[in-house]
Amino acid sequence: METFSSKYLETAVQEIGKLPGIGKKTALRLALHIVRHDENYAFSLSEAISNLKRKVCFCTTCHAISDSDVCDICANPLRDFSTICVVETIKDVLVIEATQQFRGVYHVLGGVISPIDGVSPFDLEIQTLVERVERGGVEEIIFALPVTVEGDTTSFYIHKKLQQFSCKISMIARGVAVGNELEYTDELTLARSIRDRVEYKA
Repeated sequence: METFSSKYLETAVQEIGKLPGIGKKTALRLALHIVRHDENYAFSLSEAISNLKRKVCFCTTCHAISDSDVCDICANPLRDFSTICVVETIKDVLVIEATQQFRGVYHVLGGVISPIDGVSPFDLEIQTLVERVERGGVEEIIFALPVTVEGDTTSFYIHKKLQQFSCKISMIARGVAVGNELEYTDELTLARSIRDRVEYKA
């Protein structure tokens, strides 16, 4: 068992090590990095983490992470509100925004349907998407979900739920390799996939 010269260092390493993808060695390196910097750095980092937990919320419209009830994208009058891009997580919103090829708005599901992981349609923000379409003004829904069995299952389920409405349903072109997550797709490929999107066929 590793012995620390400081109980405060040990506690910091234990807490940092709880972050996903952070092993004990990396946690120790990060903790020592904080120790080496001046006190203001530690306070700024602490405040940023505290604000992240206390002040960040979810947009009541699209469910993306936001600083207020309505995120900057949904509050922007220059966006095309007739086109909604359906994504799995906030990370996908950031990746698509980086391409600067999409001027519509988003709907973050918060995951994909995965019975093996215990994720059902009722665990996701699918009903709120249906309600957005039901309110009118939506001309196109774009599926930008992972090219996986779970992503395809989710697209199929939503497609069935939206069949009663007249909006067009499309999906990003399969320039994204099968099994790939959007966040690991290069911006040029993703931009072309959005631009060359095709009609969704169940």
